[in-house]
Amino acid sequence: MIDLSGKTALITGAASPKGLGFSAARKMAEQGARLFLTDIDGARVAERAAELTAAGHVAHAMAHDVTDEAAWTAVMAAVVDTLGRLDVLVNNAGIAVLKMMADMTKTAWDHQINVNLNSVYLGCKAALDQMRAQGGGGSIINLSSVVGLIGVPGCAAYAASKGGVRLMTKTIAMEAAREQIRVNSVHPGSIWTEMQDVALADNPEQFKVIENAIPMGRLGDPDDIGAMIAFLASDDAKYITGGEFVVDGGLTAQ
Repeated sequence: MIDLSGKTALITGAASPKGLGFSAARKMAEQGARLFLTDIDGARVAERAAELTAAGHVAHAMAHDVTDEAAWTAVMAAVVDTLGRLDVLVNNAGIAVLKMMADMTKTAWDHQINVNLNSVYLGCKAALDQMRAQGGGGSIINLSSVVGLIGVPGCAAYAASKGGVRLMTKTIAMEAAREQIRVNSVHPGSIWTEMQDVALADNPEQFKVIENAIPMGRLGDPDDIGAMIAFLASDDAKYITGGEFVVDGGLTAQ
């Protein structure tokens, strides 16, 4: 059984009750981690922290624009002030702008890259500074996607952002390895989240196409991703860094 007792974790994009961030938070809290949850929607992420607190866990929350470097400085200071140190960062916040390249505006492209890729750079930089200052290693877990591994029509900006996360993760892992700071990426396939609900709301036929393309014949559950994140946060993964962990029901094995 994974044990995260004594570990502290910052998880971004954790406001949605059906999201990957909150799923990871639940899993990690159940294994003893003390948590700091952030999201652009401060009121909603506070509700998630309150749920965990009511269940007997330690959880704090704060509004957070992950694209703002000053906001990262403020959040990191709050984490250290409330929890004492940072052992784990989960860079989960993200959006999906799904358009064919011919229809993609420069504004939409920049927004996708800023939220999905630049924010991960800012988060990794802030976490590395804190982990190096306090000593004792750490774990950084960056959410990428199977779309960061394979080409998918209508996903050029999303693929560029998630593919960038994949290779940035490997590079940072090499730079931080001697300090025992582990950096890995998680690549979800099609998972039943709010983002998926929105994407498929007006196109039920697309749901069947996606479902039939998955060898296991179904979409994944957020807890499938939360469990992987909790493992990578734990000391059971102490010799794992620079890895890419695909959780996709066999989609990319074809």
